[in-house]
Amino acid sequence: MTPVPGRFSIELPDWVNQVPGPGPYDSDEAKISLAIELSRRNIEHGEGGPFGAVLFDDADRIVAIGVNQVLPQSSSTAHAEMVAFMLAQQAAGRPRLNDDGRRYTLATSSQPCCQCYGACVWAGIDTLLIGARSEDVMALTPFDEGPLPADWRGELERRGISVRSDIARDEACSVLAEYGRRNPPRY
Repeated sequence: MTPVPGRFSIELPDWVNQVPGPGPYDSDEAKISLAIELSRRNIEHGEGGPFGAVLFDDADRIVAIGVNQVLPQSSSTAHAEMVAFMLAQQAAGRPRLNDDGRRYTLATSSQPCCQCYGACVWAGIDTLLIGARSEDVMALTPFDEGPLPADWRGELERRGISVRSDIARDEACSVLAEYGRRNPPRY
């Protein structure tokens, strides 16, 4: 009998630690710009999809970084947001980040897909910053973002998560468009 897999790990590419500058990351635009730069570098390095995410604490410090690692990690859950959540939660030793009384912000280059949207609800973030919209992702790349509630923003806000979108949307869309040119749909 073949043993059942008993371990899972996520590892970021080495280049990720070279991307963040010294900051400051004290504005929504600065936070999103970093997430978009990560998404750009991810496709330049051929590491995965055009998605980057960064978790910040209430002092505007980077808590964790995520880039899409679905193909390199052979895991459909290794989306940028999920990677950032998992790394932050593991480092904090708790599944709900803001249980420590601090406030956390997730900056993501593109609107979370259905999987990452669900994780936002449970991860303990207080603010969600978004670059490109899900319709941009689906128009410019071969990705299907999956179903979201019709009032997805309202659902998050009812759970105490403030949502700000369309931050540097054109810049985020340019990365998506570049990925789409390099990776046309296969159907």
